[in-house]
Amino acid sequence: MDPSTINWWAILVAGISAFVLGGVWYSPALFGKAWMKENKLTEEDIKGGNASKIYGWAFVISLIMSANLGMFLGDSPEACIGECAQRTDVTWGTIAGFLAGIWAFAAIAIVALFEQKSAKYIFINGGYVLIALMLMGAIIGIWR
Repeated sequence: MDPSTINWWAILVAGISAFVLGGVWYSPALFGKAWMKENKLTEEDIKGGNASKIYGWAFVISLIMSANLGMFLGDSPEACIGECAQRTDVTWGTIAGFLAGIWAFAAIAIVALFEQKSAKYIFINGGYVLIALMLMGAIIGIWR
Protein backbone atom coordinates (compact mmCIF):
# COMPACT_ATOMS: atom_id res chain seq x y z
CA MET A 1 0.00 0.00 0.00
CA ASP A 2 1.39 3.32 -1.07
CA PRO A 3 0.00 6.05 1.25
CA SER A 4 0.64 8.63 -1.48
CA THR A 5 -2.27 7.11 -3.45
CA ILE A 6 -4.69 8.02 -0.65
CA ASN A 7 -6.74 11.22 -0.89
CA TRP A 8 -6.56 12.31 2.74
CA TRP A 9 -9.18 15.03 2.24
CA ALA A 10 -11.59 12.32 1.10
CA ILE A 11 -10.68 10.29 4.20
CA LEU A 12 -11.44 13.29 6.42
CA VAL A 13 -14.78 14.02 4.72
CA ALA A 14 -15.73 10.33 4.77
CA GLY A 15 -14.93 10.13 8.49
CA ILE A 16 -16.99 13.24 9.17
CA SER A 17 -19.87 11.75 7.13
CA ALA A 18 -20.01 8.68 9.38
CA PHE A 19 -19.96 10.89 12.47
CA VAL A 20 -22.80 13.03 11.10
CA LEU A 21 -24.76 9.95 10.01
CA GLY A 22 -24.48 8.64 13.57
CA GLY A 23 -26.00 11.85 14.87
CA VAL A 24 -28.95 11.46 12.54
CA TRP A 25 -29.25 7.66 12.91
CA TYR A 26 -29.35 7.75 16.71
CA SER A 27 -31.52 10.87 16.91
CA PRO A 28 -35.07 10.62 18.27
CA ALA A 29 -36.32 11.25 14.71
CA LEU A 30 -34.89 7.90 13.53
CA PHE A 31 -33.69 5.14 15.85
CA GLY A 32 -32.67 7.01 19.02
CA LYS A 33 -35.71 6.12 21.09
CA ALA A 34 -35.66 2.45 20.03
CA TRP A 35 -31.88 2.29 20.63
CA MET A 36 -32.31 3.74 24.13
CA LYS A 37 -35.09 1.26 24.89
CA GLU A 38 -33.02 -1.72 23.65
CA ASN A 39 -30.12 -0.56 25.86
CA LYS A 40 -32.36 0.23 28.81
CA LEU A 41 -31.11 3.82 28.84
CA THR A 42 -33.06 6.86 30.01
CA GLU A 43 -32.68 10.51 29.03
CA GLU A 44 -30.98 11.03 32.40
CA ASP A 45 -28.48 8.25 31.61
CA ILE A 46 -27.66 9.91 28.29
CA LYS A 47 -27.30 13.35 29.88
CA GLY A 48 -25.09 11.86 32.61
CA GLY A 49 -22.52 10.58 30.10
CA ASN A 50 -19.26 12.40 29.40
CA ALA A 51 -20.25 14.01 26.08
CA SER A 52 -16.74 15.27 25.30
CA LYS A 53 -15.27 11.81 25.74
CA ILE A 54 -18.07 10.05 23.86
CA TYR A 55 -18.23 12.41 20.87
CA GLY A 56 -14.49 12.96 20.78
CA TRP A 57 -13.69 9.25 20.61
CA ALA A 58 -16.58 8.60 18.22
CA PHE A 59 -15.09 11.19 15.86
CA VAL A 60 -11.56 9.76 16.13
CA ILE A 61 -12.81 6.21 15.57
CA SER A 62 -14.85 7.36 12.54
CA LEU A 63 -11.64 8.80 11.08
CA ILE A 64 -9.78 5.54 11.79
CA MET A 65 -12.53 3.55 10.05
CA SER A 66 -12.38 5.89 7.07
CA ALA A 67 -8.59 5.71 6.83
CA ASN A 68 -8.70 1.92 7.05
CA LEU A 69 -11.25 1.71 4.24
CA GLY A 70 -9.23 4.23 2.24
CA MET A 71 -6.15 2.01 2.55
CA PHE A 72 -8.08 -0.91 1.08
CA LEU A 73 -9.42 1.26 -1.72
CA GLY A 74 -6.07 2.85 -2.56
CA ASP A 75 -4.98 2.05 -6.11
CA SER A 76 -1.36 1.04 -6.04
CA PRO A 77 0.46 1.45 -9.39
CA GLU A 78 2.38 -1.76 -8.64
CA ALA A 79 -0.90 -3.70 -8.65
CA CYS A 80 -1.55 -2.81 -12.30
CA ILE A 81 -0.41 -5.19 -15.01
CA GLY A 82 -0.21 -3.66 -18.49
CA GLU A 83 -2.49 -0.69 -18.99
CA CYS A 84 -4.42 0.06 -15.88
CA ALA A 85 -6.88 2.80 -15.14
CA GLN A 86 -7.70 3.71 -11.58
CA ARG A 87 -9.93 0.94 -10.35
CA THR A 88 -11.60 2.68 -7.44
CA ASP A 89 -14.65 4.74 -8.31
CA VAL A 90 -17.93 5.53 -6.56
CA THR A 91 -19.42 2.14 -7.46
CA TRP A 92 -16.47 0.08 -6.22
CA GLY A 93 -16.11 2.32 -3.16
CA THR A 94 -19.76 1.76 -2.23
CA ILE A 95 -19.50 -1.99 -2.82
CA ALA A 96 -16.30 -2.23 -0.78
CA GLY A 97 -17.98 -0.24 2.00
CA PHE A 98 -20.93 -2.63 1.86
CA LEU A 99 -18.65 -5.66 2.08
CA ALA A 100 -16.72 -4.14 5.00
CA GLY A 101 -20.07 -3.28 6.57
CA ILE A 102 -21.16 -6.92 6.37
CA TRP A 103 -18.05 -7.89 8.40
CA ALA A 104 -18.80 -5.22 10.97
CA PHE A 105 -22.52 -6.08 11.06
CA ALA A 106 -21.66 -9.74 11.64
CA ALA A 107 -19.23 -8.85 14.44
CA ILE A 108 -21.84 -6.68 16.14
CA ALA A 109 -24.39 -9.48 15.78
CA ILE A 110 -22.10 -12.11 17.33
CA VAL A 111 -21.27 -9.94 20.33
CA ALA A 112 -24.93 -8.94 20.73
CA LEU A 113 -26.06 -12.57 20.65
CA PHE A 114 -23.73 -13.44 23.53
CA GLU A 115 -24.88 -10.32 25.38
CA GLN A 116 -28.45 -11.60 24.81
CA LYS A 117 -29.47 -8.44 22.97
CA SER A 118 -32.47 -8.31 20.66
CA ALA A 119 -32.60 -8.49 16.88
CA LYS A 120 -33.75 -4.85 16.95
CA TYR A 121 -30.52 -3.90 18.75
CA ILE A 122 -28.47 -5.80 16.17
CA PHE A 123 -30.22 -4.15 13.22
CA ILE A 124 -30.05 -0.64 14.67
CA ASN A 125 -26.32 -0.80 15.44
CA GLY A 126 -25.31 -3.08 12.57
CA GLY A 127 -27.40 -1.05 10.15
CA TYR A 128 -25.65 2.14 11.17
CA VAL A 129 -22.19 0.65 10.61
CA LEU A 130 -23.22 -0.88 7.28
CA ILE A 131 -24.64 2.39 5.94
CA ALA A 132 -21.74 4.44 7.37
CA LEU A 133 -19.14 2.26 5.63
CA MET A 134 -21.06 2.38 2.35
CA LEU A 135 -21.22 6.18 2.59
CA MET A 136 -17.51 6.39 3.42
CA GLY A 137 -16.66 4.08 0.50
CA ALA A 138 -18.76 6.16 -1.89
CA ILE A 139 -17.06 9.38 -0.80
CA ILE A 140 -13.59 7.87 -1.06
CA GLY A 141 -14.46 6.35 -4.43
CA ILE A 142 -15.97 9.44 -5.97
CA TRP A 143 -13.18 11.71 -4.74
CA ARG A 144 -10.34 10.07 -6.69
